[in-house]
Amino acid sequence: MSFLTALETLLIGPLKLLFEIIFVLSGRFVNHPGLSIICLSLVMNILVLPLYKRADAMQEESRDMDNKLRKGVSHIKKSFSGDERMMILQTYYRQNHYKPTNSLNGSVSLLLEIPFFMAAYQFLSSLEVLNGVSLGPIRDLSAPDGLIVIGSLTINLLPVLMTLINVISSALYLKGFPLKTKIQLYGMALFFLVFLYTSPSGLVFYWTLNNLFSLVKTIFYKIKNPAKVLRFLMAICGLGFIASVFVLPGLTPKKKIFLAGLGVLLILPLAKAVLFRNHKQKEKPIPSPNKKMFLAGCFFLTVLIGLLIPSTFVAASPQEYIDVSYFHNPLWYILSALLMAAGFFLIWLRVFYWLAKPEGKVIFDRAVWILSAITTVNYMFFGTDLGIISASLQYENTFGFSLTEILINTGVILVLIPLLWFIAKKLPKAVTATVLFACIALGLMSGLHLMTIKKSVDQLSAVQMDENPTIQLSEDGQNVMVIMLDRAMGEYVPYLLNEKPELKEQFEGFTWYANTVSHGGFTNFGTPGLLGGYEYTPVEMNRRNDMLLVEKHNE
Repeated sequence: MSFLTALETLLIGPLKLLFEIIFVLSGRFVNHPGLSIICLSLVMNILVLPLYKRADAMQEESRDMDNKLRKGVSHIKKSFSGDERMMILQTYYRQNHYKPTNSLNGSVSLLLEIPFFMAAYQFLSSLEVLNGVSLGPIRDLSAPDGLIVIGSLTINLLPVLMTLINVISSALYLKGFPLKTKIQLYGMALFFLVFLYTSPSGLVFYWTLNNLFSLVKTIFYKIKNPAKVLRFLMAICGLGFIASVFVLPGLTPKKKIFLAGLGVLLILPLAKAVLFRNHKQKEKPIPSPNKKMFLAGCFFLTVLIGLLIPSTFVAASPQEYIDVSYFHNPLWYILSALLMAAGFFLIWLRVFYWLAKPEGKVIFDRAVWILSAITTVNYMFFGTDLGIISASLQYENTFGFSLTEILINTGVILVLIPLLWFIAKKLPKAVTATVLFACIALGLMSGLHLMTIKKSVDQLSAVQMDENPTIQLSEDGQNVMVIMLDRAMGEYVPYLLNEKPELKEQFEGFTWYANTVSHGGFTNFGTPGLLGGYEYTPVEMNRRNDMLLVEKHNE
């Protein structure tokens, strides 16, 4: 893994994973890739809305401070020079509680937009599920839209529409902003037009929706009482979700519960505002953020998800994760998972934490502690038997959870949340110490797994490095060699030869003996027949139903 690959996994990988999760989950509801892009844009914009809102506030604070200091700075630069100017400027900044690095606050929104754009570009520009899929007038979401055709000239309309929306949104947003900021935003709009003009229409459609959301957000902030309007709109959407449970055909019980729960959550803000509109709440002192608790929880989640869980999988059978034709140490899998988890919890979650207000940071502190505890409970007690995972780190069979399992898990979580919140509120130091101790314990367990993996891999790599491997055979006796192709079921061979006649030519001169490859798709079905003959085929073993399978194996 190169440095650039590691950096990309650390910064862009978590965002791509988030894109994929939202896209796949929404696809289970809407059953159309194009509609999934709409859901992806909507959910991502809602998730990052607090982030951009805080970034906009920081930008406004930076602009106000610049306006406040501009006259004084201009006078100092005009009246002094050299070291004297620098010293007086530093004193002036210090008196006004200003640091020169604060000027970067005005570019926070732009700096945030770059990694999100890179993640969206990498995810949507090569998404195979979009191949040949149409959406409205767009014939293929995996290719440029080409909606306007004039003779032999084809014009892609979506990039132009995307840029037009972007320019209108910027024009509304930039009233009162300095020329420098206007140049930045209009320059970005032009860059996206040129860069995305020939990109797949699915990607451009997603970015067009993002710009449309930004335009709506800008208009929304211009109206009076935006909070009231937002609560009203959320309630309407909530009623729509609840109504869809009764109107849409073919919904599974899981989907009905999800839509109904989402609808209730969207209605709650308006219901609370109506019920308590005359209720004056006493102003409670805001508790101080506990950064140690937050960082301890982030480290715990990084070690658990990025190190312990993948190392546990690989350590169970390290050599299965090695391709003998292309040796690749499975420890790189674990490093990739660790970088992904570190990027999510130690970088991006900290970005949200850094931009949050003090009361928001308190919520982050306790939420990370609650997430750490719930993740541990889920890992230890739920979803412990999900089937076989292959060397490519994918489950061989699609797994799912029954409605009963989901309800039990949800009930446990709902019980734990208030209990853990209370503990974090009353015993913050004990929580931090507990999480740090758990980090050390998980680190030691992961270290043992890594040692097991290294030892096993070193044994195999030593064999791989032997240029002249030898097999001892008898010169005067009979040599019998059994090669077991695990999961290579013999009854498939005739069908393979019928589908691919060229295989007969490739294996000309060989004799195929039926029932000598494997009698089943699993080792415990195939091994007995090779060792014991036809009496130990699955059919014959099943005739003796008075014995356990392990006893038949022992025979």
